[in-house]
Amino acid sequence: MKLTKEQSTEIKNQQSQNNQTKRVTAPELEKILYEAIPALDHGFIRVIDYMGDDTSIVQSARVSYGKGTKQVSTDKGLIKYLMRHWHSTPFEMCEIKYHIKLPIFIARQWIRHRTANVNEYSARYSILDKEFYLPSPENLAVQSISNRQGRGDVLEGSQAREVLELLKNDAERTYENYETMLNERYDGSTINDSKKGLARELARMNLTLNTYTQWYWKTDLLNLMNFLRLRADHHAQYEIRVYADIMLETLRKWVPITYDAFMDYRVGGTEVSAKGKLVLQKLIKGENVSMEDSGLSKREWNELMEAFDLQNKLV
Repeated sequence: MKLTKEQSTEIKNQQSQNNQTKRVTAPELEKILYEAIPALDHGFIRVIDYMGDDTSIVQSARVSYGKGTKQVSTDKGLIKYLMRHWHSTPFEMCEIKYHIKLPIFIARQWIRHRTANVNEYSARYSILDKEFYLPSPENLAVQSISNRQGRGDVLEGSQAREVLELLKNDAERTYENYETMLNERYDGSTINDSKKGLARELARMNLTLNTYTQWYWKTDLLNLMNFLRLRADHHAQYEIRVYADIMLETLRKWVPITYDAFMDYRVGGTEVSAKGKLVLQKLIKGENVSMEDSGLSKREWNELMEAFDLQNKLV
């Protein structure tokens, strides 16, 4: 990731502010406020603003005036209870805003989470940066045979080099055509004074999906956790998981008690159906259980066995 001189100056100016507030703040998150945290080859994530902390969740749940004489352990117990029993409303009282630079194809996947306020860089108004995402060799893989949405084995040798070259050449060629249609370089200089440029809103349609875009993404804590539960999971696409992992760390700095409960009950926990629960009860009692007798589909059975590491423990 490479920041322009203007971007670096802006971040430095933002971080040098010394504003006073009567609102609660998160000391660890304050330390990285406005900082551009690298993601992929040219992307980044910045925390721009936030509202509330762990105590805000507790106060909302109790509808109380303040901390009073409560201990941190009391707050921890309540937050764990809220998380454990899916009491979601108190978590909606905290909000956070990110500035994110990401490839367009990841942005299109990301936008499916419709529970945030989003404002994206306008390619109708400005020229997109000449930056493209190219996967590292270890993340260049063939289509998975068992998962229509996923990857299989890593490509190697000449085939991997050929694919990377195609991705690079296509992105550079279409961007060059983009500039030609605009009659303008990405630095603002004119290509040919005797020609008129195509409207930016039309020229942009020629760009490849690995071109980088940017947006501001603001959401509440509950919906941030819903996003991270899906996108920080090992089944998620690698590229969006990179961003989710960074955001997971900002969650830890922002609301550490909630983060611990989230990692315990959502990320590290699992859900079990009524039929799955009966299977586990029988296994605990030492009874024999088979997939055919369980009422579960093959997929449900395999997921249950995997979740509790039982694949090789049943005869």
